[in-house]
Amino acid sequence: MTKFETEISVRPNEIDINRHVHQSVYLDYILFARFDQMKRCYKMSMEEFFKMGYSWTTKAIHLEFIKPICLGETVIVRTWVEEVRKKSVKVSYQILKKGTKEIVTEGWGVYVLIGISTGKPEIIPEKVIKKYSI
Repeated sequence: MTKFETEISVRPNEIDINRHVHQSVYLDYILFARFDQMKRCYKMSMEEFFKMGYSWTTKAIHLEFIKPICLGETVIVRTWVEEVRKKSVKVSYQILKKGTKEIVTEGWGVYVLIGISTGKPEIIPEKVIKKYSI
């Protein structure tokens, strides 16, 4: 599968008492990158899922924190669809420091397609699988 990248600059409000990016912000970075890449790279934005009556919900997240990210740094969030299942996808990701390309965090998430009106898992339509299998 193709890997896509999104750049994000660290903001002052993301810094914790240890003077680096708080662990919860990493999930915000991944969410921002996925929304960006859905629209820009896969050509199927979250808004299009809403129009079709679908949304995505998180089933599982795994992150390994390798090195801290500090104020003034820019990171690259790299993501790719690792596996497409009947009702879910596994997305892998890495966060790298832009300047050195060092991996600071890596992990994966499993996301389930749900029907907005029912809140229940749905089978992923073939046209969605095709768009996300590049």
